[in-house]
Amino acid sequence: MGWKQLPNWFTVGNLFLGILAIIMVFNERSDMASILVIIAMLLDGLDGRVARALNAQSEFGKELDSLSDVISFGVAPAFVMYVAAFQGLHEALGWIVTALFPICGALRLARFNVTDGLPGYFLGLPIPAAGGVLCTLALFSDSIPIWVMVLSSLALSFLMVSTVKYPSFKKLALSKKAIWITPIIIIGAASVAVLYPGWASKLLFIPLLLYALFGLRKNVEVIARAAGRRVRNVRVPGVRARGAGGQKPLLARRGWKLRRGGPKGGPDAKDEASPPPGRKSK
Repeated sequence: MGWKQLPNWFTVGNLFLGILAIIMVFNERSDMASILVIIAMLLDGLDGRVARALNAQSEFGKELDSLSDVISFGVAPAFVMYVAAFQGLHEALGWIVTALFPICGALRLARFNVTDGLPGYFLGLPIPAAGGVLCTLALFSDSIPIWVMVLSSLALSFLMVSTVKYPSFKKLALSKKAIWITPIIIIGAASVAVLYPGWASKLLFIPLLLYALFGLRKNVEVIARAAGRRVRNVRVPGVRARGAGGQKPLLARRGWKLRRGGPKGGPDAKDEASPPPGRKSK
């Protein structure tokens, strides 16, 4: 008990705010529901850092954190989007797209709990970021076409269960002496959220969206480089590719210069070999 349980209280606070967000949605307070999800993201980021600072990490805390995240960043944002935008869809389509988001979030958390992952990276978009993007995007439902909302929800669901790499900020540790700052951070964030609910949530949409797109951009670059390597390694008939030791192609090592049309004797080829001794070239 005591200080060792402080991280679990942060996690319980995260879960409490997620439940409140769902209640706010059905009371037609989508802007406040989005703010509660954002504050829950703050608590979710602090519980792990506080646990590491206090050396209070445990399997119980890990499982509690995953269960809380499904509610706060899976179910709550899905309901926010459903009430704000998807009620105008065909009934079955709206239900399926809404349910798919928390299901993919749960699958992503289950994979996170049973795999070691990559140092400094997350595999798949973290569910807090995906939930933050979804619930703040819902605030723009009056000015964004509904098909964009549907595609965005499906894309976020896919990114969570994908193998796209996203940077982890776990190295930004919290020292044991700085734990007393966390209540001030939470109170300050909650005050701004209550005073400026719509403005604050819409402003946070930008960095969350950039983070969601960052990992996708990095993986597109990796795919493009791999495609470029495959193109460079394509073999031309009659030409041996450059070897691992940096050797030139076979014909080039014999003094040939390749021309379009293939090897010597082709319709467009010219013999560029050195002339025999004693004969001048024209």
